[in-house]
Amino acid sequence: MFEPSYIMLYKNGELEKRQDIAYKMLESCKLCPRNCRVNRLKEVRGFCKTGSRPIISSYGPHFGEETPLVGEHGSGTIFITNCNLGCVFCQNYDISHLGQGLEVSLEDLAAIMLSLQLKGCHNINFVSPTHIIPQILAALLLAIEKGLSIPLVYNTGAYDNINCIRLLDGVFDIYMPDFKFAGLEESETYAKASDYFESASKAILEMYRQVGDLKLDSKNIAHQGLLLRHLVMPNNLAGTEKVMDFISSKISKNTYINIMDQYRFCGEANRYPELNRGITDQEYKDAIDIAFKHGLTRLDDRRRLPGHWLTF
Repeated sequence: MFEPSYIMLYKNGELEKRQDIAYKMLESCKLCPRNCRVNRLKEVRGFCKTGSRPIISSYGPHFGEETPLVGEHGSGTIFITNCNLGCVFCQNYDISHLGQGLEVSLEDLAAIMLSLQLKGCHNINFVSPTHIIPQILAALLLAIEKGLSIPLVYNTGAYDNINCIRLLDGVFDIYMPDFKFAGLEESETYAKASDYFESASKAILEMYRQVGDLKLDSKNIAHQGLLLRHLVMPNNLAGTEKVMDFISSKISKNTYINIMDQYRFCGEANRYPELNRGITDQEYKDAIDIAFKHGLTRLDDRRRLPGHWLTF
């Protein structure tokens, strides 16, 4: 039976050391490339609008994730409120921009993890975890003490600080970054992060160094590795060619990729004429063709299904 790598870190005391290092970073916050430098331990809030306590929007077994995560009982998904990106088209705009959710204690977050394991979920899937890494590590310590033993998924927009990702080595067995943009202008205009590609590419390379290609068990459930997402956008605004070239040449041609077709003009997208429509069948086909051109054939073909949620 596969044992998550965080169990060994817990046993040898390393996980507690990582927690302490991460919390120190909150005194002058530099958890992400924005480097807001605010003291979140004193409830001063930067771009992510989050203080010392995690804010959770919803949690529950999710059956709309990629096939290797879902299995029979679903991925134990926890939606973190707020985000360190400012994507104007975000489909979770009420969560990521408007802050819908409830502040919870570390004990509550640990209890949520354990409840998802009890429901039979195959993993604990943190959505937008970048800005609460210290709190996740602290809650993980509490959850392990009470029997948590399933893999953790780091489900991120990939605007991550490489030093923080290094801090997570051995904590997360599955990384699931959404490689969003290739262009500087598009990243700044649509996500308020002109350095997105530079930061994301470094972070994703480090994720791959830690866990390698996605590995499945005998039931085709993922237990370790990199699962990469890329959202196809209208008018090729995501820069799919450059993204696929990077994955193929710098990461691995065996990378498991979900090339996503569910772009919707949500949030503030109606303010941008170039964003104010869905993608065409041809645009999606072109993205698939680009992946194949670069030798990337391990593609997820699952379509989104309704999830089942427990909401605060």
